[in-house]
Amino acid sequence: MSDRKPLNILISNDDGIFALGVRTLADTLAQAGHQITVVCPDRQRSATGHGLTIHHPLRVEQVSSMFHPQVQAWSCSGTPADCVKFALSAVMEKRPDFVLSGINHGPNLGTDVLYSGTVSAAMEGTLDGIPSIAFSLANFTSDEFQVAAEFALKLVEKFRVEPFPQAPLLSVNVPAVSESEIAGVVVTRQGLRRYIENFEKRYDPHGKSYYWLVGEIIEDIPQPEDSNLPAHILTDVQAIRDRYITITPLQYNLTDAITAKYLYSQDFFQ
Repeated sequence: MSDRKPLNILISNDDGIFALGVRTLADTLAQAGHQITVVCPDRQRSATGHGLTIHHPLRVEQVSSMFHPQVQAWSCSGTPADCVKFALSAVMEKRPDFVLSGINHGPNLGTDVLYSGTVSAAMEGTLDGIPSIAFSLANFTSDEFQVAAEFALKLVEKFRVEPFPQAPLLSVNVPAVSESEIAGVVVTRQGLRRYIENFEKRYDPHGKSYYWLVGEIIEDIPQPEDSNLPAHILTDVQAIRDRYITITPLQYNLTDAITAKYLYSQDFFQ
């Protein structure tokens, strides 16, 4: 790393403290000289969204030997959002420069971000006014996280010298290919990625029935226009298919401005 002051970075995820993705991300940033704190769920917590633990206590344990020697790591019994809240309030003595989440094992594209614990962990940082980025490897079977980790390192270094006007929430998806096969880096808008869902009925060894949610992804569907963005900006779903690293700026304000304006203009409830 250069002679710049090391960044103070908090890292979480939803795949759990033992996931290869978070270890690769944390170790890569630590090896570059940054100060890294890791607080992750103690088990797999994918698709938990922004849930919080309010009816049970949180159990937290410090983790050693798994990470680079300079990484301080804890496992937490709570959700990804719990982990970030706990880290900011009870673990870190100084406010972090960034909150990073991931590297998730699998994509977070389109409507996935509504369910993603990875994105919710990053969102928790943004809610506290901290620049936050969720990183995902766009493949469920590949274990090659290093390309994504190296890009994360480049991205935080770039944002150090080119700060944002306000704390952003970014969702970054990285194709599961070698660095030479990546087509480039593009800023994208959120696309549509829906599922044909089915609850498959199964039976346990005692003959009792249970249900397992299964589904098929649908991506080739018409994309809605966004009047606030130029028409040439691709969706994350389209761009990742073409082997681009996608950077999708998100926001937690879900107000539907079009419908709000319509209701207001019509004096709908008068």
